[in-house]
Amino acid sequence: MTALKKEIQDAQDAPRPDVEAGNRVLRTEGTAILAVADSLGADFTGALDLLARVSGRVIVTGIGKSGHIGRKIAATLASTGTPAQFVHAAESSHGDLGMITSADAVLALSNSGETGELADLIAYTRRFQIGLIAITSRGDSTLADAADVALVLPAMPEACPMGLAPTTSTTMMLALGDALAVALLERKGFSAQDFHVFHPGGKLGRQLLRMKDLMHTGDILPLASGDPLIADILEPMTEKRFGCMGIVDPDGRLRGIITDGDLLRHMTPNLLQQRASTVMTVDPITATRDAMAGDMLALMNERKIGALFVVDDGHPVGIVHFHDFLRAGVA
Repeated sequence: MTALKKEIQDAQDAPRPDVEAGNRVLRTEGTAILAVADSLGADFTGALDLLARVSGRVIVTGIGKSGHIGRKIAATLASTGTPAQFVHAAESSHGDLGMITSADAVLALSNSGETGELADLIAYTRRFQIGLIAITSRGDSTLADAADVALVLPAMPEACPMGLAPTTSTTMMLALGDALAVALLERKGFSAQDFHVFHPGGKLGRQLLRMKDLMHTGDILPLASGDPLIADILEPMTEKRFGCMGIVDPDGRLRGIITDGDLLRHMTPNLLQQRASTVMTVDPITATRDAMAGDMLALMNERKIGALFVVDDGHPVGIVHFHDFLRAGVA
């Protein structure tokens, strides 16, 4: 046991002012988020209407802690189907206004609504009729007054005991940014497949792979037509190394499948002289091209299947082995 672990265990029954402080902060911020939820109304819908009409990008901007929150909101918007970019408010006055076009809309964050560095950017949006949405705690501020839509945060105390460090206010901004992003996602009908396009890396991206992304195709498919003798399919079944052989009818549709396990269960002296139809599993479980890899892996685990044929209108077009999921990082 490490010294730190022992220290923590020894302190379990001691007074815990640190935990009480943490609890107070979380409850303060949690209450504030609920207050934001209760405050949503026509202005929130108006902001969504404006954002949904944008043909360019959503430009998110802010200074200090609001700027850090703005970067996260821009990233969330971009990853959920709404092109977005963070532009630093101070840098915008030194050339970065050129990043903002008339096809864009601006989402500006400022707790006070009086952040001086935002002045040039606000004026730019008004001059070129670029949509401006404000997130601020003051409805009577310069930013709120200039904006097309102002999302005014409810008056809630900062979690900092001195009431100075941006804590509750930035938490409310972050939560409101998430609300905008998700509401836009739902309006646009953004799907899990769309999400995968923007998230090809990481565990989540791998879980969203489709069977068509993993399947083997072409001559490597272990297929035999008609009703061949077991003796005639053993060699190709071994060569193709999927542990199975698919049996197709004269029209090329999958009739059944023979696995290594099937051969072991039917092992008799005359096995090689038997026909495939006497051993195969009829109407086997299959997958479509667009089936989610994660879903199919769960099915294979449940049914103890080592390989799965991918079919199109009953015709086998691919095959995925359990090892393919492991290589792709889905498992």
